[in-house]
Amino acid sequence: MKSLSILLAFSGLATLVAVFGVGCRRSADKEEIAPVPKHEHHPPHGGTAVVLGAEAYHLELVRDATTGALQVYVLDGEVEGFIRISATSMVIDAVVNNAPQVLGLRPVATTATGETVGDTALFEGQAEWLKTAGNFDATLRSITIRGTTFTDVKFNFPQGNDHE
Repeated sequence: MKSLSILLAFSGLATLVAVFGVGCRRSADKEEIAPVPKHEHHPPHGGTAVVLGAEAYHLELVRDATTGALQVYVLDGEVEGFIRISATSMVIDAVVNNAPQVLGLRPVATTATGETVGDTALFEGQAEWLKTAGNFDATLRSITIRGTTFTDVKFNFPQGNDHE
């Protein structure tokens, strides 16, 4: 009789373990896995982000249609910090309404931050076609940032080149 009681106790315990074990697995199976959020960058001036390399750096392009100016800011990989570079110019080749255009950009000294020509994160160029060209494909010929040179960087304005 005592062995029957022990057998029934073990049998009951085994049943409970099986029920709770299955129950735990089912609830885990039913849990939804949250999607991984998309890695996004928000340029500080509301401009167009252009990725350089594997997000080592970014450029932010800001167009002023009224004046026909384009500002290009050199930023870090997270689009948060400005990166000063020594470049004396940048050149962007664009295609606007099937016509090739060239935009030269010059470094801008910013007294508020102490930036000077040869040590700045801001470049600016101006062209008549920028007043009306709200959408164009372009290629940055070359830029060197902290010893790394990026050449033939293709992008669309205003979409950029980060198409993840």
